[in-house]
Amino acid sequence: MSDKIRFAIVGAGVISPFHAKAIAGNPNAELVAISDVDADKAKKLASDLQVADTYSDYEQMLKRDDIDAISICLPSGMHADVAVAAAEAGKHIFCEKPLDITVEKMDRMIKTARDRAVKLGVVYQRRTFPAAIATRKAIQEGKLGKLVLGDAYLKYYRSPEYYKSAGWRGTWELDGGGALMNQGVHGIDLIQWMVGDVDSVYAYAAPLVRDIQVEDTAVAVLKYKNGAFGVIQGTTSVYPGMETRFEVHGEKGTIIFGDSGIKEWKFLDSDEQAPDVEGTLAASSSATNISADGHSILVEDLIQAIREDRDPYITGEEASKAVKVILAIYESARTGKEVKL
Repeated sequence: MSDKIRFAIVGAGVISPFHAKAIAGNPNAELVAISDVDADKAKKLASDLQVADTYSDYEQMLKRDDIDAISICLPSGMHADVAVAAAEAGKHIFCEKPLDITVEKMDRMIKTARDRAVKLGVVYQRRTFPAAIATRKAIQEGKLGKLVLGDAYLKYYRSPEYYKSAGWRGTWELDGGGALMNQGVHGIDLIQWMVGDVDSVYAYAAPLVRDIQVEDTAVAVLKYKNGAFGVIQGTTSVYPGMETRFEVHGEKGTIIFGDSGIKEWKFLDSDEQAPDVEGTLAASSSATNISADGHSILVEDLIQAIREDRDPYITGEEASKAVKVILAIYESARTGKEVKL
């Protein structure tokens, strides 16, 4: 292995520039190749970043022995196939969210990576946001006392044109779901990371305004394993898109924060001030209005995980939890019953 970790990207779609810039901007990394079935898209991204080699077949790219890690930027339902192939080729994996869209596929990714002793890091960049880290720390330190409520409000806007912009969007087969699986998965991952694992859900989900197979709107009531309750509201059908918002309440205090920062930080019998941390995102009214900072942090973490032979910050096992919550929400919406995880 050279001094730098050599990355290749599979998939040159909307999210790939965030991966590419995070890799290219890291002094410990080198982006050496890009693959996409649409050769022109691969060449365009490669040209923008002065990457020499492009492929239309990622399996050919995986045969190279000068590639250390693969960054997966494909439709959600295609993640597992590439991740398994990469692991079997001895390449480490940096996978865009969600991990994949079924439990079987996620389990296969995780097992193959473990069996082949390669690192599997996943992009849930909200876990890198200072407000989220501070909230989780406060909860773990008991500042809120017994937890009562943990809520996530994930209200985005995606136009009809957005869903028509790629054939896989809004489909069960490749998107795996709609407002929750594609957009809301970040917030669902974050709320359960902060508050704790989810025990059961009861939910409604449907395409209320968009002409798609999957939900554009969903609401769910959660019961966490620690006894707290919670609410998830996820949509891509409200205009304008709202700032995402997280509310955690306990017997001794409340923390509320959103994309623009902390709104409430108050504890019983304490005058502790909110930590001075800025928000990292603007209100997410468009598909590309996200910060690349989280990708950069997670690329660097994967590099250090490889060098130190440790787990990445966000493992496959951790990344699978949010998808399992979403799948339970879908099952509850279909059956009209509470679903235990």
